[in-house]
Amino acid sequence: MIHQDKEVKNIKNKPKTSCCCSHDEPVHSENDGHDHEGHDHEHGAEGSLFQMFLPSIISFVLLLIGIGLDNYFPQDWFTGIVRIGWYAIAYLPVGIPVLREAYESIVKGDVFSEFFLMCIATIGAFAIGEYPEGVAVMLFYTIGETFQGMAVSKAKSSIKSLLDQRPDEVNILENNIPVKVKAKDVQIGAIIQLKAGEKLGLDGELLSESASFNTAALTGESKPDTKKKGETVLAGMINGNTIAEVKVTAAYNDSKLSKILELVQNATTKKAPAELFIRKFAKIYTPIVVYLAIAICLLPMLFVDNYVFSDWLYRALVFLVISCPCALVISIPLGYFGGIGAASKNGILFKGSNFLDSISTIQNVVVDKTGTMTEGIFKVQEVIIKPELNKDEILKLINVLESRSTHPVATAIHNYVGAIDSSVELTNIEEISGHGLKAVFNGKELLVGNFKLLNKFNISYDIDPSTIVYTTIAIAYDGKFAGYLTIADEIKEDAKETVSKLKSLGVKLTMLSGDKTNVVQFVADKLGITKAFGDLLPEDKVNKVNEIKAKNETIAFVGDGVNDAPVIALSTVGIAMGGLGSDAAIETADVVIQDDKPSKIAMAINIGKQTKKIVWQNITLAFVVKAFVLILGAGGLATMWEAVFADVGVALLAILNAVRIQKMRF
Repeated sequence: MIHQDKEVKNIKNKPKTSCCCSHDEPVHSENDGHDHEGHDHEHGAEGSLFQMFLPSIISFVLLLIGIGLDNYFPQDWFTGIVRIGWYAIAYLPVGIPVLREAYESIVKGDVFSEFFLMCIATIGAFAIGEYPEGVAVMLFYTIGETFQGMAVSKAKSSIKSLLDQRPDEVNILENNIPVKVKAKDVQIGAIIQLKAGEKLGLDGELLSESASFNTAALTGESKPDTKKKGETVLAGMINGNTIAEVKVTAAYNDSKLSKILELVQNATTKKAPAELFIRKFAKIYTPIVVYLAIAICLLPMLFVDNYVFSDWLYRALVFLVISCPCALVISIPLGYFGGIGAASKNGILFKGSNFLDSISTIQNVVVDKTGTMTEGIFKVQEVIIKPELNKDEILKLINVLESRSTHPVATAIHNYVGAIDSSVELTNIEEISGHGLKAVFNGKELLVGNFKLLNKFNISYDIDPSTIVYTTIAIAYDGKFAGYLTIADEIKEDAKETVSKLKSLGVKLTMLSGDKTNVVQFVADKLGITKAFGDLLPEDKVNKVNEIKAKNETIAFVGDGVNDAPVIALSTVGIAMGGLGSDAAIETADVVIQDDKPSKIAMAINIGKQTKKIVWQNITLAFVVKAFVLILGAGGLATMWEAVFADVGVALLAILNAVRIQKMRF
């Protein structure tokens, strides 16, 4: 991904874009490795509405006066050079920017651009004396362009305002005195003083003993998150009721929130098949219609007895205006970006419009259990330790060992046991993937994990793990079974609703987990999931997903993006829950659900379906109307006014249709 400073430029400076045949979609990152040529669809988007429409207002007033003097209040002086000059002045406010864009496009090798078509059509209209129509075509085209710019700018700014939760200024300590500085100027290693209620501007490490943070703006989680000294805190978190000090560990442009901003702002670099098709089609289509327009103008002289050049030139010019592919090449990418914006409003981040397309066709959703369908907040239910062992000593060792892990189980054990005993020194600490943790204390081996870990080290035990419904943490010490802990995890409140919604969408649901089979089945039965598998290692999950793929069916896998990275990469669409807390989730997944709500899975699929529906509505509208009016134009039955509707009118209708997805409720 590009650096955030480039992304910020992208917001502030509004990169040039084009709806013409050879250019990209309306939203780019400025420095994504391409030379973005063409017209700026966001021109003036940051100014007032009056400033944006002022050139069009001037042209419109002059055009109305000219038409009035021509048809309703004729004046002797309004003829000849005066009349031509009047309409030329009316043309210039809206015509000069387009003439300039046409020239720049030609210089860069893009001859058959939308701007070139408009210039030929309007200048041609002047050449044959159709001055009002020449002005009208350019005027309405410019109005259409301005509305397009507003739509693009609104889509981008709404997403930016949703995601950019960072303050512009922070207080850093200089000689223990707080000094207010711009957040983007703060260096790594600086100490931020965060007062109660203030929002953190950069990622960092907590220096205070503890602090409570509200993360609702980032994750949607309403419960305060208590952080201890040395733990990571992220930009956008709001400090609780005490003053906290934070050591900056990442530059403003490299924070985790910046990466998510980057992800969404650059999402349209990954294009959907419909976008790619339209771009390729337009590159072929536009030159063809230019040559057809020339043919319409000149070929009839070989076959028509009373051939009048100006009449056939007018038909050719009408044909050119109608043929402009603006409605397709702008409204379709805008439709996808609207879908990305609608998803962002609901805490769902798509990495590209291609994933909106892919998710709309999902047949299977495969979910992880812990942290996806359950809260991932474990509580110790019971502690069973062999009577010959000192229960408190064993728990103390387990607490120290689990402190090396970030797994929710470790947090549950820590909350149960209490403060870590710093006098305990463990050696040879090792994490065994899919099994648990191993360490040595005073020459004796300590194992903490699942029963597969005990099997791996040939530790015998006198209980049947399958009879225990809760998640079980097995313990072995000095080569012998020492006992176990049971831990329970609550099912998320919207998990059952999620299963119901997915079924209503015709999606098949499967649950995979590394947890015990009976625990997984217990949760699955409560939720109404018929296919559930437990005791799975990461490679077992891969095998299960491959079994579904072998049926040539599409799959969305939902997991945490860390342990499940191989399966996320393997699936048609990878969805990460709570991606803000995991770099791996942001990097690996195609879709990131910020607030950990499983109901957003069904919502994401629905947004994908609605986006695709709108895009194909626009394609159909543009093709049908243009084809109909093109035929009328070639036959001399359509004037410039019908041509303006076929171009600008259809483009505006398609754009209005595209942006309405951001108003929908899912």
